[in-house]
Formats: sequence, C-alpha cells, structure tokens
Amino acid sequence: MSTAILTGQPVPGSSLEGDLRSLGFDVRLAHDAGDAGTLLAAVPADQRVAVVDARFVGHVHALRLGLTDPRFPVAALPGAVAVQPAARRALTGAVARESSTAGGIAIATENLADRITTALDADGVDVHRPELGTLVAAVPADPQERNEARQAVSAVDDEAVRLRSAVKARDGFFTTYCISPYSRYIARWCARRGLTPNQVTTASLLTALIAAGCAATGTRAGFVAAGLLLLFSFVLDCTDGQLARYSLQYSTLGAWLDATFDRAKEYAYYAGLALGAARGGDDVWALALGAMVLQTCRHVVDFSFNEANHDATANTSPTAALSDKLDSVGWTVWLRRMIVLPIGERWAMIAVLTALTTPRITFYALLIGCAFAATYTTAGRVLRSLTRKAQRTDRAAKALADLTDSGPLAELFTRFIRGAFSRGPAYIAFVAGALVVLGAALAPYGSWWPVLGAALYVLLSPVALARPLKGALDWLVPPIYRAAEYGTVLVLAAKAEVNGALPAAFGLVAAVAYHHYDTVYRIRGNAGAPPHWLVRAIGGHEGRTLLVVVLAALLTAEQFTVALTALAVAVALLVLAESIRFWVSSGAPAVHDEGEPA
Repeated sequence: MSTAILTGQPVPGSSLEGDLRSLGFDVRLAHDAGDAGTLLAAVPADQRVAVVDARFVGHVHALRLGLTDPRFPVAALPGAVAVQPAARRALTGAVARESSTAGGIAIATENLADRITTALDADGVDVHRPELGTLVAAVPADPQERNEARQAVSAVDDEAVRLRSAVKARDGFFTTYCISPYSRYIARWCARRGLTPNQVTTASLLTALIAAGCAATGTRAGFVAAGLLLLFSFVLDCTDGQLARYSLQYSTLGAWLDATFDRAKEYAYYAGLALGAARGGDDVWALALGAMVLQTCRHVVDFSFNEANHDATANTSPTAALSDKLDSVGWTVWLRRMIVLPIGERWAMIAVLTALTTPRITFYALLIGCAFAATYTTAGRVLRSLTRKAQRTDRAAKALADLTDSGPLAELFTRFIRGAFSRGPAYIAFVAGALVVLGAALAPYGSWWPVLGAALYVLLSPVALARPLKGALDWLVPPIYRAAEYGTVLVLAAKAEVNGALPAAFGLVAAVAYHHYDTVYRIRGNAGAPPHWLVRAIGGHEGRTLLVVVLAALLTAEQFTVALTALAVAVALLVLAESIRFWVSSGAPAVHDEGEPA
C-alpha cells in the first residue's frame, strides 16, 4: 500500500480522495507542513509516499502517470509529488525545511506539494515530470479557475488518452496498422482482470514454442498452424508492452523477460522450421543458423551504433540532415521502416511463407530480406559516422569495449602491444575476422590452416582494448567480432558434413548470442556489463573461436559434434545462471524495454 498525504483544506465535492484511493493510495489529511511531517514520519520506510494539494483538479490518468510510475524515484505534477523509498530521505528533509519555514502556519492557500518539488529540485534531486499532452493537472486559485479546470477535464476522455499512450510512439507499419488497433484493447482487458505484463510475455513465449513445435512436425497442417500461432504470439508480444504502459506495471523481471524472449521465440521458431524440413528430407540447418547469425549481427550493429552515439556531442552530419528531410515526407517514413524488416514485418513474412511454402523458401526469403536491410542500415550509419563531427564520451567507449566481449587471451596480449593499434581498430578487426572465417571456409575439415587463421585472430583481438574506441567507425568492432565468431562456428559445422553438427552449432551460437544480448540490456539499464569472471569463464570471443577451430582440427566430425554440444551446454548453463541471478536481484534496472525496431 502506498500513502498519499493530502495537504490543505479539502474542497467540497472534490473526487480527489476517491481518485487517489482508486490508484492504491491510503489517504491521510494534513492541514499544514507540520502535520505533513508528522504523517510522513509514521509511514513505513519501504512505502511510496505522495504529497498532494487538496485543491488539485485533473484526470485520474494524470495522477497515475505522476504518482505511480515505478521507474522514477521522484515524480511530480502541478500540485502533487511522489517519492519512492530510495528518495525518502530527500523528501523528509524538504518537508522538514518547509515546516520550519512555515512555523506552523496553515497552508490552505499555499501549495505545499509544489514547494516540496521546488526544494527537491534545489537539492539536485532528479524529478521526473511526465508528459501529459491533453490531460489536465492543475491547482486552481479560485472558484472560477476551478470551474474552468473541471470543464477542461470533462472535455478530454482520459481513458482514450490512456489507450493511445499504451502504444509505442515509433513502431513498424505492420505493428501500427495491423496489430496495435486491437491489441491495445486486449491490453485493457488484461489489466481489468488483474493480469500482469510478465504473464502475457510468458504466454507469448509459450505460444511461439508451440508454433515451433507445430513447424517441427513437417506437415502442411503443422506449417499452417505454426504460421497462425506465430502471428498470435506477436499479438501477445505487442500486448505485454501495451499492458505495461497502460497500467504502469514496470519491473526488473519484466525488463529481462521482454528483452530476451523476443529473440528466444524467433530463434526457437527457426529451429522448429529446420526440424520440420528435416522430417521431409530437406536439410536447412545451415540456413537456419545463417538466419540467426545474420539477425543477431544486425542487432549488434544497432546496439553498437546507438551506444557509440548515445551522448556524443556535435552529433550532426549531411546524411542525418537528409534522413530528417526524408522523414518530413509522410510516406517515406513508413517505407524506410518497412525495408529494414522490423520485427512485425519479419514475423508476418515468416508466418505467411511458413503456411504457404516450404522452410527452405522461408529461410531464403528471410536471408535475402535481412541481408538487404542490414546493408541498407549499416551503409547509412557508416556514412553518418564518416561525415559527422562528433566527440564520443568515455561512457560510449567503455560500452563498446564491453560489447566486444574480449576474454583473457585478448587481455594477455594487450599487455605486450598496448599502443600498437593507434589507428583503425575497425579495419584491423575486419582483417582479423576475415582471416579466421576464410581460413575455415577455404581449407578442408580437419586441416590445421584454420588454426593459423584463428591464431592471427587472437593476436589481433587486443585491438578493442589497446585504446578507447572513440573513432568514427569504432562502433563496428563489436559486430565484426560477432560475425567472425558465429561465422566460424557455422562454416566449421557445415564442413563437418555429419548429422547433428549444424544443430549443435545452432545451440552454441544461441547460447553465446544470449550472453551478448544480456550484455546489451545490462548496459542499457546503466547496470554495467556482466561480471568479469563470467566473461573469463566462457573465454571471450577470441578464446571461444580459437577453441572451436582447434577442436575441428583435432577431432573427427562425430567427435566435433559432441564437443560443440558439450560447449553449448556449458556456456548456456553459466550465462543463464548469472543472468537470472542478476535480473531477479534488487540491483537490476526497473525499466521496461521498448523493443527493437529490427
């Protein structure tokens, strides 16, 4: 239970007290700052506290946005301020100062809540002020202003505003026009029945896993059912975020589930398609793994570029100006969002092709579409990076270094070559990645030539650690390393040419990719990268790549398959255990991820 301290003389006919109770607040009345301080001291330290002026007039949803959002330690509206336990001391100090200043004088005509907000601002406390749009939140000074405020409240349907704001402001064409017009009402239905976003997220995952199981049957009926269930899973995927925004149910566990389940659903579905194709005599595991590698690398490009420019200064370029100009023409916005094949368009395409064609055709279309989207977005970002004059921060450089996932071998060699890589980390990383992938691709299975390429890759891997990654194209270093590691595993498993090698490689890449996604979402939540012991334990990108290449040279194809499976299980157990420990702990960021356009 949260507590709301209502200050000043109650206004006859006001619904404020009932509105606060409907939002879960226990309402207590205070006539002056001294009373407010006494009531505040009686509230348990682990409860949220709101101070609200009794003359407040506004929409219930305005109060909900300002007083109940769990993401912000302190939030304020005109005439209201809410504080979570983390900022309780700051509130206590502000109320004590106001009580001392007022000297016990009644505050019926003064706004204690606004004075507290001003005091918190002066103390350097970060006070969140939600965007209200057409919603009303005011403290009228006289009856005429009160009447005008009430008329303004009556003129705006706050439930309609609440439904609209439940939908993300920026989304793909398919999601915006084919899903959100009705999924928002499903979200409201769920909210009214007490369902949580986490429950809807879990239902979406289970639906996608059932879809993957249907695809794995290899029958036409199974493929049709899989396509329909995949679309329904996406509807639920949209609904969970809309439910979180509609009811402001944000949580640490929800952040983790929402951030990781999208990838788990999509990649499990790839595996289901591959299994279904195998039942029909068509081996498409290489295509399934290639699709996962390509999609994961696309995301790493997105993450790295955004982190590199998150707080860059002088962040302008002719390319960015052209992009803004194109966005001013309405239809080009939707066209550009569609051609990057975001999750809505991508899942719709996969679902339709699964139902109407074969897994091989589905994967071909997916690979071609994602390759075009990756080329388009990466080329645009490279042009922006080369033409902008931006100074990147230490925070951005550290984030990029964490995203590279460099292990103990890279750290060891950094001691000997520090300062050697003074220019062009992205070019050096590209050469290193090309050496190991081409070595694996051009030599027959069991050859030691790929080991030489992997050794050179390891020797060049310290490029990410030799100096801060603040260059124009240094954001390319993490995705290059991802492509090199995943691509090497894919090529060697394909070269083995035995049953089970590619599925084992699929499992290994999935486990490592989960670790990389987990790293991204921790950084986004300002919680830092995973602990260093975990990165060391799973070898870093260079250690895993070298290990896989050496195993391919030493073992027979059948033994190599067993080794890949064992490595996949070991990595998955380590990263999942640490990830679960972190995301269910109190130290995880209490945010709800908005999802990736791609």
